[in-house]
Amino acid sequence: MIEHRLTIELKRVIIDRANGCCEYCKSQAKFATQAFSVEHIIPRSRGGQTVIDNLALACQGCNNHKYMKIEWNDPITGVVVPLFHPRKLNWNDHFAWDKNFAYVIGLTPIGRATVEALQLNRAGLVNLRRVLFISGAHPPEGLGLI
Repeated sequence: MIEHRLTIELKRVIIDRANGCCEYCKSQAKFATQAFSVEHIIPRSRGGQTVIDNLALACQGCNNHKYMKIEWNDPITGVVVPLFHPRKLNWNDHFAWDKNFAYVIGLTPIGRATVEALQLNRAGLVNLRRVLFISGAHPPEGLGLI
């Protein structure tokens, strides 16, 4: 099997597909203090390939917390479930914003496990979301409210 390389063109496609947002926490790259990464949804160490359907745009916080994880315990049921897969699942089906658009709420076992495993409500993110909401720059368009 020939391993694909992450080319500049492929990286641009992934950034455009994600609309410049982390595909997990929905942080916007234009407001980030650290560069975003193209990450393997299924890590290479777990057999994931460098192909477009296994790549996602991720902020450094989500990328670092995800590391090699592909599953986590749902904090309500304790059952191990897969983490959110941006190519196979719809963000709005598994997550929503709280009424102040500061916190990501997991709506399903997959959503709840992903919120916990990737720490989608890190203090710095919550603070940034509050400021961006006040300025009219958050949430990114098309993302739900509970």
